[in-house]
Amino acid sequence: MLRQDSNDDTEDVSLFDADEEVSSRSKKSKIRHPVASFFHLFFRVSAIVVYLLCELISSSFIACMVSIILLLSCDFWAVKNVTGRLMVGLRWWNQVDDDGKSHWVFEARKASAQGKKVSSEAESRIFWLGLVTCPVIWVIFAFSALFSFKVKWLAVVTMGVVLQGANLYGYIKCKVGRTTNLTSMATSYLGRQFLRQTVVKDDQAES
Repeated sequence: MLRQDSNDDTEDVSLFDADEEVSSRSKKSKIRHPVASFFHLFFRVSAIVVYLLCELISSSFIACMVSIILLLSCDFWAVKNVTGRLMVGLRWWNQVDDDGKSHWVFEARKASAQGKKVSSEAESRIFWLGLVTCPVIWVIFAFSALFSFKVKWLAVVTMGVVLQGANLYGYIKCKVGRTTNLTSMATSYLGRQFLRQTVVKDDQAES
């Protein structure tokens, strides 16, 4: 009977640990801010859809241009001031000091004392996927408009590249640290990759 009781205790502990592991995984994958996650993608995806379907939606170029610029402006404000802070704990802004000099500030929220993450994995994936993918799409639109001689659309796609590219650059600076030089970081990465390939080729030649 004593042996059976000890086995029961062991089983109870293992089941309790499993429950904790499952609950911790569900917390990591849970979307804590569904409204912010929705609007993080809504404005930028809507701007792309309107651009692609503008000729079917309306024959007025002015109406399409104003609609796209309004969506891009709403997206810029929402991502810069709301979704970045809520979803990944990052924010950036410009401030003017007493001497009249302009300074760019890039901040990242620190983890709590209990070691809890600032954001969930699901929200982080949604945030960075939307932040990186959409500017790339606008760059493709810009080259397409340029090579197809759609001059009137160049101003619209340039606005998309500038506004969404600014948010992308700002949040990358927040992520890697405001004192880190992005150019030197990229150069260092390429240098390490080149050195690694050189070593691999030397090893293959010796073998």
